[in-house]
Amino acid sequence: MGSICEVFLARERDTLSKHAFLTENTKGREHPYNPSDMRTEFQRDRDRIIHSQSFRRLMNKTQVFLAPQGDHYRTRLTHTLEVTQIARIIARSLRLNEDLTEAAALGHDLGHTPFGHSGEDAMQELYSKDFTHYKQSLRVVEKLERDGKGLNLTWEVRDGIVNHTGRHLAATLEGVIVKFADRIAYINHDIDDACRAGILHPEDIPKELREVLGETHSKRINTMVASVIEASTDRKEIAMLPHVQEATDRLRAFLFENIYTSRIVKGEEGKAKEMLGQLFMHFADHPEEMPELYRRNVEEEGVKRCVCDFISGMTDRYAIETYKKLFIPHVWSL
Repeated sequence: MGSICEVFLARERDTLSKHAFLTENTKGREHPYNPSDMRTEFQRDRDRIIHSQSFRRLMNKTQVFLAPQGDHYRTRLTHTLEVTQIARIIARSLRLNEDLTEAAALGHDLGHTPFGHSGEDAMQELYSKDFTHYKQSLRVVEKLERDGKGLNLTWEVRDGIVNHTGRHLAATLEGVIVKFADRIAYINHDIDDACRAGILHPEDIPKELREVLGETHSKRINTMVASVIEASTDRKEIAMLPHVQEATDRLRAFLFENIYTSRIVKGEEGKAKEMLGQLFMHFADHPEEMPELYRRNVEEEGVKRCVCDFISGMTDRYAIETYKKLFIPHVWSL
C-alpha cells in the first residue's frame, strides 16, 4: 500500500473530470522542498495559507463598511471563507480539483489593504498607479510571509491568486472558478450588509433582476452557482448561463450606483485615505521605524515599495492605532 498522498493522487486520476488539473502535474514550487507522505501539494498550500499571519489579519480588514461597529458585517476573512465555500461547491460539482480551488480561494485576498478599496486607491496615489490588491497578494505569498521567505506555494495556486480579478484568466479551470466565486460572494454579501446598515431594502433591487436571480440572499447565490455548474459541465471553460450572467452584471452595476458610492459607505473614505497618506509619508521619511521585515528591503527595492508593503499589511485597527500613536497627542492624567 502506498502513502496517503499516493492514495489521494490515485483518487484524483480515477474520479476527476478529464478537464481537471491533476495535482501530480503541478509545475511545482520556486524553492526546493521535501514532499509530504500525508498531503498533496495543493493541500499543503491550503494549510500554509491558513496558518499564515496575513490570513489571520484578514479578520480585522474592511470588506465594504469601514471599521463597522456591528458584529455581523463582513470582513475580508468572512468574505474569503464565503468565496472558498462557493468555489468548492462549484469545483466539486464539476469534478475539478477541489484542493487547488480551495487553496487559491483562501489566498486570493491576502494582500488586500486596510479599509478595503479605499486603501487600494490610496496606495495607487501614494506608491504606484499599477498597485492592485491581487498583485500584492502574490507578493505576500512569494516574498513577505514567513519573515521574508514567502510561503513557497505551487505555481498553479499563485496563478489562481493573482488572476482572481482583472482582465486575465487563470491558467486552470480551478483558478477561474475562484474568479466567479469571488464575484458571486461579494455581490450577495454586500447586499446583505447594505440591508443591515439600512441603506438598501431587498425590494429596491429591480424587479426584473429579482425574477431572474431570486428574492432572497440564498436564492440568488443558488441561482448563480447552479448557473455556473450548468454552463460549465463537460466543457473546457467556466461560464454562466447567458441570462443569469446578464442579470448578475446588471445587479453588480446596481450595487455600484446604490451602495459603493453611497454617503454611508463613502462617508469615512476621505478620512481613511488621508490617514494612510500621513502614515505613508511618515514612514517614507522614517523607514527605521518600520519593522525589520520591511526595513531590510529598502536598499534593494526603494523606500516607497517597502512602506507600501508595511501599510498594505496593516489591519484597519492597527492603522488607526499607529496613526493615534504618531499624530494624536497623548492625554496625561494625574
